[in-house]
Amino acid sequence: MEALWERLVQWEKSGALPFHMPGHKRNRTLAPYLDALSAGLDVTEIPGFDDLHAPEEILKLAMERAARLYGSEDAYFLVNGSTGGILAGIRAATRRGDRVLVARACHKAVYHALELCALQPIYLQQDCLDEFACPASLAVEQVEEALGEHPDIRLVILTSPSYEGVCSDIPSIVEAAHRRGVPVFVDEAHGAHLGLGGGFPPGAVAAGADLVVQSFHKTLPSLTQTAMLHRSGTLVSREELTRQLGIFQTSSPSYLLLASLEGCVSLLEQRGEDLLQEWRGRLHRFDQGVHGLTHLRLLPGTERGVFARDPSKIVIGTKGSGMTGLALSQRLRQEFGIQLEMAAQPYAIAMTGMGDTDQAMEKLKEALLTIDGSCQGEGDGTPLLELPLPKSCLSMEEALTRPFRLCPWEEASEQLAAESIWAYPPGIPLVVPGEVISAAMLAALSQRKAVGVNLISTRGDLNQGIAVVDSDTFFAE
Repeated sequence: MEALWERLVQWEKSGALPFHMPGHKRNRTLAPYLDALSAGLDVTEIPGFDDLHAPEEILKLAMERAARLYGSEDAYFLVNGSTGGILAGIRAATRRGDRVLVARACHKAVYHALELCALQPIYLQQDCLDEFACPASLAVEQVEEALGEHPDIRLVILTSPSYEGVCSDIPSIVEAAHRRGVPVFVDEAHGAHLGLGGGFPPGAVAAGADLVVQSFHKTLPSLTQTAMLHRSGTLVSREELTRQLGIFQTSSPSYLLLASLEGCVSLLEQRGEDLLQEWRGRLHRFDQGVHGLTHLRLLPGTERGVFARDPSKIVIGTKGSGMTGLALSQRLRQEFGIQLEMAAQPYAIAMTGMGDTDQAMEKLKEALLTIDGSCQGEGDGTPLLELPLPKSCLSMEEALTRPFRLCPWEEASEQLAAESIWAYPPGIPLVVPGEVISAAMLAALSQRKAVGVNLISTRGDLNQGIAVVDSDTFFAE
């Protein structure tokens, strides 16, 4: 049987262009510290190497440098991705049972925090960008209205930028929340490069957010699983946040991952502005080069409903091209050796990073122009059905402890979900335990499944049915 490491070596030798995370893009010239990391450097908390959970020396200094770089009061290295920071941050900012304001289009890690802390979510459903069928910016008015209707809100949680690079008006949202003494948690996992100059949008730390989590590995030259959590202001306790990080982070952090984070911080300190400008320049030249597209369309920063756009995400719309985003991704992989980050029915995403080269961007441009020239300009099928905001009847925690049964898809309408269902990527739950699977939601899920969208559920194989709360035990009460 082929070993995993052997398959990884073969993949690297294939020469496939990685328009997906991690952001180093296997660019050894840019980040030599990554190439140097090996088993020979894999140590533990021995003298001279500090302790992530009680830092006093080299790790403490590295995190202080990171805080200065981004302008936060405290920065914490994370070695189990943004997920660990999300769980620890939400737990530190709330008490069990609190009511929280949550943008519906958040990553599943946020929903896991809601479940673990038994929080009561008030969901904010963002508008949809019609042609691309992805969430628009979260409207400030929605946040203000919800805060007014629910004066007991204890935390605002949102994602910016989104998987598609759509940014929300974080300064205004923070201002609205802070007027009521409510802290704001921003999942900025896809925006670790924001706020550092180079022509990219400002970041959430500078916008005044109390907690901001960033996945360094998504766009910056750092190893997969490396991330950072920032804390600012007085609304979230430093001591409690530190305690929760000790709970949700491993007690045996990898020094290879820590070295990757520290090396990336040093690189940003020394060359960050120049590298970001070079990256932005490559993106600008790419945009100029694809002006000739006639069937495929890139998501612009001026789209209605978009407050701002992170240009590092190249979102390629396929509406009217005669193909789906899934078909486009397949052609790029099979015909041009280009692997995209994700594909859905109406679009696909090429995720760029600091490690991309001029040659890689040029190859993507030429491939898209070639494919565009071969398009017939016909329709690409029925537009995706809208995903409605489900009605909740039970908390996630309670729904997961109830007896459940696997229900055939055709019989699942109006049943109570006993599992989460999400498309991966990006990992945003469409249905969570305790919510009613309406006929409209079932139709939207079925359509996505039929066109090849990768739907995943908590309980296992969706082909066997959807896990629903046993109606006999629920309605008998």
